[in-house]
Amino acid sequence: MKLIVPLQGVVQGRGGLLLGSLIPCALFYFLQLYLKRRRSGSNPHSPSSTSSPTLPRTSSRSNLSTRGSISRVRVSKLATLISKPDESLYYLGLERVSQDPYDASINPNGIIQLGLSDNKLCLDLIEKWVSRNLEGLVMGSGGDASLSINGIAPYQTFHGLDELKMALSDFMHQVMGGSVKFDPSNMVLTSGATPAIEILSFCLADHGNAFLVPTPYYPGFDRDVRWRPGVDLIPVHCRSTDNFNLNITALQQAFSQARKRGVKVRGILISNPSNPVGNILTQDMLYSLLDFAEEKNIHIIADEVFAGSTYGSETFVSIAEILDSEFIDKSRVHIIYGLSKDLSLAGFRVGLIYSFNHSVLSAAKKLSRFSSISAPTQRLVTAMLSDKRFIQEYIVTNQKRIRQVHDEFVDCLSKLGIKCAQSSAGMFCWADMSGLIRPYSEKGELDLWERFMSVAKINITPGSACHCIEPGWFRICFTTITFEDIPLVIERIRKVVESCKSPR
Repeated sequence: MKLIVPLQGVVQGRGGLLLGSLIPCALFYFLQLYLKRRRSGSNPHSPSSTSSPTLPRTSSRSNLSTRGSISRVRVSKLATLISKPDESLYYLGLERVSQDPYDASINPNGIIQLGLSDNKLCLDLIEKWVSRNLEGLVMGSGGDASLSINGIAPYQTFHGLDELKMALSDFMHQVMGGSVKFDPSNMVLTSGATPAIEILSFCLADHGNAFLVPTPYYPGFDRDVRWRPGVDLIPVHCRSTDNFNLNITALQQAFSQARKRGVKVRGILISNPSNPVGNILTQDMLYSLLDFAEEKNIHIIADEVFAGSTYGSETFVSIAEILDSEFIDKSRVHIIYGLSKDLSLAGFRVGLIYSFNHSVLSAAKKLSRFSSISAPTQRLVTAMLSDKRFIQEYIVTNQKRIRQVHDEFVDCLSKLGIKCAQSSAGMFCWADMSGLIRPYSEKGELDLWERFMSVAKINITPGSACHCIEPGWFRICFTTITFEDIPLVIERIRKVVESCKSPR
């Protein structure tokens, strides 16, 4: 009571001016002075205490700081998933090469890149064309394809310039043997084939749906289709006894098993020519695929980025050619193409979607705002594709050089006891090294891959990264080196072969 009564008087002011006003003010003043001296005393040499006044830290800010230190701020589930370390040996190999890349002059003991289907065999032709034409294009002498500031600085349509679409349709017609014409109005341009596949996944399937994909397949499909669209990939296993060719029976079995699990299959994703095997789908198989897709009421996505990189006896047939020759529901067929392979312009990032489905085209045009090609790139590529003489020379020379390097490389591997699957296209060979792995399993394959990386200092792609069901197969990309580099590469491979044959 002795404590409560005086305080009550202070609050209610019954003690007059002295108790009701002056004493509370004095108490408040001394409290502020005490707090100020305590802060300055705790850090007398702090620059902030002498150079500028500081605001008192309120209790709310103090509480906020305490709460924030309990746990880290969260990110989305997608970001959490993607930020995890890579498990695929395909991407791990690319990362290790970037840390220790081979260079004949600077780093001769570095890792030689044979795990990336990058075509460097004809970069000299590209360089000569750019040297001859770039200055004139910058000065505005290229007409619609000029690189004048008025042609490249303003906003452009996201889904691609009409001039480039027309030039691409002519190039595709030429590179695919002149047997099929492509309508520019059915094109949506993207910054490479990767976003083209992703956009089609968004357009054709919902999150949790699936595509059937023959194995072995390109490791990048897992990211392109699964990461953001959330579409699953169901492997259709092909065997070495059939040279890894697709058959409809295996396709039917995979489809039926998916249905039993309650998974909705929305399409078939194929690469033709095949990556990583290099074989080509026959015309009969393309017809069978179309019949299967119509029967199941699903889509077909045909990745044809290696259509012009042929060297074997088989003739490439685009699925677009089949659509022209028969009365078929064209709205379920969609083609992916780009200039990274057939024109060696991987860094330019030029890809496209070709479709007869108006809803897909309309949606893809809107989604292309997230993956549009830069205006300077479009203008430069349009000018290059419009040079008919150069394009004809390039196509002939490129196929000749690919054939020369392929034949020599495969022959040298054969002399080491390494056989390759029969192929007719692509920038790689599908090599059988099952006789070198111990044990005969995915673990044995991983151990052999590590030997290539650490002993031979060569990066190649193991079959498990391509979802191959048979251990011991590897994809070796031969267009990242020159014809003159082959002896060096073969000698490094020889070290691994001999080490595997010797007692461990």
